[in-house]
Amino acid sequence: MTTTTPSRGRRRAPSRIERAAGKAAALQKPRVILALLLLLGLTSVMLLDGYLRAEVGGDERVRDGASSSKVPDKIINGGPIISFRGGQATTVSVPAKTIALTFDDGPNPTYTPQVLKILEKYDVPATFFLVGSMVSRYPGIVKDMVDQGNEVGIHTFTHVDLSYQSDARIRREMTQTQLALAGAAGITTTLFRAPYSSETDAIDNYSWPVYEKLGEEGYTSVFVDTDSDDWKKPGVSKIVKWATPSGTSGAAVLMHDAGGDREQTVAALPKYIEQMRAKGYTFTTVSGVIEAQNTAARAGQQANAPAGTAGGQLQGGNRNGTGRLQAAHREATGTTLYEGKALVVAVAVAEYTVPTLSVGLVIVGVAVMGRFGMMLILARRHYRLRNKRRFSWGPTVTRPVTVIVPAYNEKECIANTLQSLAKSTHPIEIIVVDDGSSDGTSEISREAARALGMTNMRVIRQENAGKPAALNNGVRNASHDIVIMMDGDTVFEPDAVHQLVQPFADPEVGAVAGNAKVGNRNTLIGAWQHIEYVMGFNLDRRMYDLLRCMPTIPGAIGAFRREAVLQVGGMSEDTLAEDTDITIAMHRAGRRVVYQEHARAWTEAPGSLKQLWSQRYRWSYGTMQALWKHRKSLTDKGPSGRFGRVGMPLVVLFQIVTPVFAPLIDVFTAYSMIFVDFRAALYAWLAVLGVQLVCAAYAFKLDKEQYRYLLMMPLQQLAYRQMMYLVLIHSCITALTGGRLRWQKLKRTGEVGTPAGVG
Repeated sequence: MTTTTPSRGRRRAPSRIERAAGKAAALQKPRVILALLLLLGLTSVMLLDGYLRAEVGGDERVRDGASSSKVPDKIINGGPIISFRGGQATTVSVPAKTIALTFDDGPNPTYTPQVLKILEKYDVPATFFLVGSMVSRYPGIVKDMVDQGNEVGIHTFTHVDLSYQSDARIRREMTQTQLALAGAAGITTTLFRAPYSSETDAIDNYSWPVYEKLGEEGYTSVFVDTDSDDWKKPGVSKIVKWATPSGTSGAAVLMHDAGGDREQTVAALPKYIEQMRAKGYTFTTVSGVIEAQNTAARAGQQANAPAGTAGGQLQGGNRNGTGRLQAAHREATGTTLYEGKALVVAVAVAEYTVPTLSVGLVIVGVAVMGRFGMMLILARRHYRLRNKRRFSWGPTVTRPVTVIVPAYNEKECIANTLQSLAKSTHPIEIIVVDDGSSDGTSEISREAARALGMTNMRVIRQENAGKPAALNNGVRNASHDIVIMMDGDTVFEPDAVHQLVQPFADPEVGAVAGNAKVGNRNTLIGAWQHIEYVMGFNLDRRMYDLLRCMPTIPGAIGAFRREAVLQVGGMSEDTLAEDTDITIAMHRAGRRVVYQEHARAWTEAPGSLKQLWSQRYRWSYGTMQALWKHRKSLTDKGPSGRFGRVGMPLVVLFQIVTPVFAPLIDVFTAYSMIFVDFRAALYAWLAVLGVQLVCAAYAFKLDKEQYRYLLMMPLQQLAYRQMMYLVLIHSCITALTGGRLRWQKLKRTGEVGTPAGVG
């Protein structure tokens, strides 16, 4: 055994890589925060959109026949407009031959503009009771409505029955709608109509306290005298008939400009206006009705008042450009105005984002399903081709090879690694490259070699320079034309080396990827990674092998022709994924890269979420670096061009783009469960899980793995996969902001022993 030691002397200055690493480390926390903020922003947008489009809980209708014993008789038998002044409830009736035309449930982008056009044509004002969520989605329609001289009132924010709601929910429904009106038209209103309300005689003990409370806060509650029942779509003639009051009675008339198909309402409205005008009726707003009563009351007071006194004052209001009174409107100012505008902007963002994400979901779903199908088909074909009796790479490779073990502080694992190599059935030379370890890795390696009687091992020490430098040092000192690279925390099965080198019988083969397996799979995190390795890594490699565009030779077990490594310049330090980098370089040099599933190595996967994040972050970011570095392969000719036009798009699609947008599946599943149809969303999620289980089960079958680990898969989809999404998003942010990382050392336990001890 020979040892190369570094020169000694004064403490060296930090290297360029170390300085860059220090700078990158300082930037990682802000990038993690940015990734989390992006996820939070997406979640908030989805929740806002869902809230706007659905009633979330508590939307129970008051039971028919409920007692009204606590409701004053003058309210039940009074007019349709209830005002509260001085703590006393009073009702207002619509004067004879007067129609207060009201519309509920809007605005609607299809029907409300048509209604407004008809009202403008006939110079008829109306009162629209608006749903706040719809106001925030279509603010332009509301502004046109108000500018045209119509009046608006509140119909809650989510069209919820307030009778059974808490005070907090009632306050929220009213406040949010006021904010939506402020943001849309710069006003607030004092008018209110409860969803599902009709005439005053329907008020009962459940709903009356709500009207009392809102009355104390200054709201005027509006009911109806005549209901067109247009929501039943009975036909134009019946809508006109049912909306017509008897005799010469005045009426607050209910129609709908939203909440469903309102074609019949739009068709009936001009006929109704013409018919009522022919009978001598005039049209006004709810405030117009109140003002008419006030005017009559003042006239009576003035008739009975002593000379020189005033009978009263007109209730405050404002007039728009048309001159029509909008007495119920108040100008929104200050915080209310700015919060309202912010709400409208947020809703606009949600309205744009969610449909865009929906399209992305379809694309991602098709890509994911397509990937599963492609993997199954090609993996089966790969298995059948490689397991045919007549299949052979060529003459059996028996010549010695060099195994390079880069090691940095591997005291827990290095002995097990060397012990597994000592059992190799293939002649090997072992080079342990100690990359400046401070834990005695070199000494432990020599002691293990002496104990095992290994005379075929060398230890080379170097100053800490990173894994690529350690591997290059090993390649330069290798004695044989085939070099095998492995990690210091990995153990080989006895025939792993022999199986791994057999493809080199084909002179076109320049590199071989082995089958890396998780050794510490008895923990929850280990089991999740075990599923991922078998399904994601090895099933993928079978597919890429057939397509001749293998993107990565795993660092845990890979073999190369030494001359090919030197030809491409060795292991590059330009990226964090030196294994992906050199694999693509092999393709571009015209070398064939294949997968040998029978060459198995057992590696120690990260044992904590923090270490797992660190490892996968490096992998993801390094892969992006490698793809960008070799982007010119897209336009190359020959083998390099083949990888660029086949392998690179597949890697970008399946390992970057699809995983980045894959959270859409989970986000929309949660969205649908909460706001749309829980059962249908659950069935859809279970169907996707079922497809994944089928793929995983087939992968386990090919690798002869125990199916019991698949019991962890549903939980993996709920927890582990979400973390991988965040890691990838974090990596994308790092790539976009130009950050850099160095080879990161993970904490090892040495629990992965010889393969015989692994279940």
